[in-house]
Amino acid sequence: MTKTYTHNFDTPTFKGKVTINTGLYINGKWVDPVEGGTIDVIDPTNGKLITSVSAGNAKDIDLAVSPANAAFKSKWGLHMPGSERGKLLYKLVELLEKHREELAALEALNVGKTYGSAKQFDLEGVIYTLRYYAGWADKVHGMTIETTENKMAYTRHEPYGVVGSIIPWNAPLLMAAWKLGPSLATGNTVVLKPSEMTPLTALKLAELIHEAGLPPGVVNVVNGHGSTAGAAIASHSKIGKVAFTGSVLTGRKILKASSETNLKVVTLELGGKSPTIVFDDADLDQALKWASLGIFFNMGQSCVAGSRIFVQAGIYDKFLEHFTQIARHLTSKTGSPFNADTEHGPQISQTQFDRVMGFINSGKQDGAKVVIGGERHGSEGYFVKPTVFTDVNPKMSIMQDEIFGPVCSVVKFTTEEEVLEIANDVAYGLGANLFTENTSRAIRVAHALEAGSVWVNCATAPDMNVPFGGYKQSGIGRELGQYALDTYTQVKAIHINIGSKL
Repeated sequence: MTKTYTHNFDTPTFKGKVTINTGLYINGKWVDPVEGGTIDVIDPTNGKLITSVSAGNAKDIDLAVSPANAAFKSKWGLHMPGSERGKLLYKLVELLEKHREELAALEALNVGKTYGSAKQFDLEGVIYTLRYYAGWADKVHGMTIETTENKMAYTRHEPYGVVGSIIPWNAPLLMAAWKLGPSLATGNTVVLKPSEMTPLTALKLAELIHEAGLPPGVVNVVNGHGSTAGAAIASHSKIGKVAFTGSVLTGRKILKASSETNLKVVTLELGGKSPTIVFDDADLDQALKWASLGIFFNMGQSCVAGSRIFVQAGIYDKFLEHFTQIARHLTSKTGSPFNADTEHGPQISQTQFDRVMGFINSGKQDGAKVVIGGERHGSEGYFVKPTVFTDVNPKMSIMQDEIFGPVCSVVKFTTEEEVLEIANDVAYGLGANLFTENTSRAIRVAHALEAGSVWVNCATAPDMNVPFGGYKQSGIGRELGQYALDTYTQVKAIHINIGSKL
């Protein structure tokens, strides 16, 4: 018998009770895992247990794939008009709007991001994304292609069937929406595995999916570890596509596993080492605000975090002085995600805390200078002070590797050619930010940067109707916008003979 968990929030920013089912959501029902077992969900602000949720494994994934495949063939992808799918997705959006505060509170509790950020950024993005794709559900069209007067040819964009979606922990509900939206709009069914560290909002989302009336089997949520449940998704022969957001190492494993069974289509969003380039003629005040947001948002736990900040020599000293003040301010505003004045929270886990501190120590040992931060904040939880390095060289680990924490390097440059060479000299290519009032330079540099997204005079500002994805080792394929529809459909060409005879 599955269990429920109720959390009583009594905080300055949110008060109320939120209840979730902690089981597995398979075929429209809450079930226990085949072999039992649980996963502890930890509060990153203090390291204490929030609750435990069921832990699924390969057997549970197999149990979820079967009804997902049946729903695709009988209830959703092949037999339900897109307009009807859209109506159900719109109903889900209405429920998300109704429960926005509860979902934001769960996200803040589980991830450690501020309640205000979870409500204004994450939930706003979730609602926008699913509403956007609900509108696309009846607009996925092929084309008629002229060949000869004796033949008619046309194309159909058809769903793959069952999609396996593996969700990261830094923005779990938003990343679920990024994958569910285009999957469901195009007629696929989904087996979704949230991160074992942050399953709470995915479980609440499953309740709302059920309430919205999506047919059983269309969306299945299976908690579990990546090495068991995640690996089973990657290798399952009845899953036609995998969508994954996470590390390069895990992405490689998924790509390999998918090729060893049924040659799944795989989209991967694998992180980055984004440059932020500030030219002498930039609006300095705006550049400072955006650059700090670009690295310190969500405690640096963002795949497009601008952790390499290049500032032209003419304004370098002034920029560094004011940027250091911003980092000092954030340190003074570090604390509980439910305090109204908190602006900086913890890392997600002890493992991630240790990883970030390891990079900081590596930077120190390599000879980089810590201008501010570089140490733990407080005595409990996984808080790291916003950290700024100078005196770095491009080959240091802190300049090459994704840290996924509130750690950046501020580097002086002289010429456009110089900064482009260094900015592009990494294995990643997900995002880039640049600041200049010179339109020609903005366009020229944007075109030269090796990144899937370039933000000019802003930073880390995705739009749900604009494609998002990476170059190089930052991934394969695109999420968001109309472009995402192409990654969830396969094109069928149909040839009809209307006059030719042998």
